[in-house]
Amino acid sequence: MTLTPIASSNAVDDDPRRYEHLSTIRLEDPEAVARAAKARRRHPGLKAGRQNFIVAADHPARGALAVGNDPVAMADRRQLLDRLQIALANPAVDGILASPDIMDDLLLLGALEGKLVFGSMNRGGLAGLVNEFDDRFTGHTAAALEALGADGGKMLTRICLGDPDTVATLEATAKAIDSLAERKLIAMVEPFLSVRENGRVRNDLSTNAVIKSIGIAEGLGSTSAYTWMKLPVVAEMERVMAATTMPTVLLGGDPDGSQDEVFATWGAALSLPGVQGLTVGRTLLYPADGDVAGAVAAAASLLHHTTEASE
Repeated sequence: MTLTPIASSNAVDDDPRRYEHLSTIRLEDPEAVARAAKARRRHPGLKAGRQNFIVAADHPARGALAVGNDPVAMADRRQLLDRLQIALANPAVDGILASPDIMDDLLLLGALEGKLVFGSMNRGGLAGLVNEFDDRFTGHTAAALEALGADGGKMLTRICLGDPDTVATLEATAKAIDSLAERKLIAMVEPFLSVRENGRVRNDLSTNAVIKSIGIAEGLGSTSAYTWMKLPVVAEMERVMAATTMPTVLLGGDPDGSQDEVFATWGAALSLPGVQGLTVGRTLLYPADGDVAGAVAAAASLLHHTTEASE
């Protein structure tokens, strides 16, 4: 996929100093982040029959900057903030999944009013790192998320049967689930069966592998009362969704197909029982045609709403 600049219909200020005030606030008044979080209007609440749309923006914290053929597409923080604000401005977008740095920027920008907020908890398994499966919890803690007034935390849980670091990641994930549950916060678990091939980590996206990863992940922690699954859209999604009773959001990844093809697979999966919505980042923030607003609107049109949202 070759990226083009943001389309003209997504009007943004191209002034290189447009976010300079964030640096000033961080320098002179760092407590402004906590004040912004405390003053923020919360999301009206989750409802059965009303799917949620969450934008993901935690990729750079793992050194994962590539989108399509551009290895540094997500490197420019000003561009990323522009695109995130375009996406969050759509009222159909319910919230954000972000690492602490991006979350703080968005809080200071007032971009999270009325939104669901999920923090990214483990970012230590850097892309390409020699011990990538030692995916330590280096981001949000449950205590920090509670203080921010967040709705939950997300953890990437890659399971490599041939790597001894996997057991430590599973243990840390279980402890994070318990810590979130103690605070009545959602634990959004993103499991994969993964392998290392030619020095690179690859997630096994076969149907049986995804089902096996669900079985392992949903048993982590001493309670599953607050646990959600975050799963890829793969073949035979009916079998995948039959593997869990937990609310499930679908992830977007960095797909190879056209936007129409990707949206068609999402639409089919969103019709299945247990699917609570989408948690998508790069596919919508960096569409090939540059039309972020259009991509977000098209994805939002796929969601199912059989109950009215609270005011």
